Amino acid sequence: MEAEAISRKDLRDGISRRGFMQIAGMAGVAVGVAGGIARAEGAIGYHAMDLSDEDLTQMLRTILRIRWHERTMADRMLSDPNYRAYNHFYAGQEAVATGVCAALRNEGPFDQIDLVYSTHRPTGHALAKGVDMGRMQAEFDFRATGINGGYAAEMHISDPSVGFIGADGMIGPGHVIATGSAFAFRARGSDQVSVVFGGDGTYATPHFHSALNNARLLDLPFIYVLENNLYHQYAHYSYSCPHTDIADAARAYGIPARVVDGQDVFQVYNAAKEAVDRARAGGGPTFIEAKTYRYYNHWGAPGADVGQLGAFGYDPLAITSFRPEREVRAWMQRDPVDIARDTLIDWGVLTAEGAEMLEAEVRSEVDTAFAWAAEQPLCTPEDGLRHVFVEGEVIPRQIA
Repeated sequence: MEAEAISRKDLRDGISRRGFMQIAGMAGVAVGVAGGIARAEGAIGYHAMDLSDEDLTQMLRTILRIRWHERTMADRMLSDPNYRAYNHFYAGQEAVATGVCAALRNEGPFDQIDLVYSTHRPTGHALAKGVDMGRMQAEFDFRATGINGGYAAEMHISDPSVGFIGADGMIGPGHVIATGSAFAFRARGSDQVSVVFGGDGTYATPHFHSALNNARLLDLPFIYVLENNLYHQYAHYSYSCPHTDIADAARAYGIPARVVDGQDVFQVYNAAKEAVDRARAGGGPTFIEAKTYRYYNHWGAPGADVGQLGAFGYDPLAITSFRPEREVRAWMQRDPVDIARDTLIDWGVLTAEGAEMLEAEVRSEVDTAFAWAAEQPLCTPEDGLRHVFVEGEVIPRQIA
């Protein structure tokens, strides 16, 4: 039974949010999509029933903030020859970052908040964790007032103040560092949780297996979120992975693993909430595989048109249009924005008019962030000499 098929009628007839979740959970979900399966195991987002309307609305707001930041950036890259920034776009995957980070502790002193390690596709993770959009965009534009002083650009942004430890231009090394943070939490008796996001391409790296092995051996408060968007850059993930579900590899290490529909923020939140609760209680690591899809090509906006969501044309970096247009459009039929908005309307959390107003607010916020970033001073050539050598007095190390 499809969740969409029962939601409107049954909720209209008086079934509560809790009842809807229980029915959908018993039914399960299997969503067939050209080129892959987005399959959920177990109940559908039933922990969302414990959230307030404000928290649920915030989830939709976060998804919209990520989406419109991405779309605005893509349009600038396509239309403005003076625009300096670039991006590995996250559009299509917004529900994963949003659902996971909604289950985390994102505010408070650094020694109390949960930490997130990102990938080279970091914008969604950063915004969902609480990074300031304007300062992040200034960083992407190589502005001196950017969140990392113009040194990080896109693939190395970080903001420890909100627990976003950073993105990484390589494939997977953050996984090992994230287990180190998890070990530190356990060693000092903290109930913090360390989360790392990775793509399906990380399966073929040693970091993937090293992180999982250590997390299980030491029962660390560690959550591995694998965003399976089907493609390692330009090759389907099946070329390097023998598993339909990469989660099977985590189960081989004895780690509890869940496969969720990464297009549905409530399913993602459900799995993340259970994983976080387990980690805080000393139950060790969890692996979450979110079946999802990126709407743009691997890097930048080739194949896209201004004002159009997604890329459907030739990608010169791949020397081909490597994904069938039918596949891209099939996945876009289950868009994270539509699913979150329609679900909240079905639950009575928002009206259709209220959802439109929310999206208008977000678009205004994004425009403001881009305008502010464009006014910030650029880095100077001399800035390249900063942070290379230690400045000031260096106290000699004493070896006992």
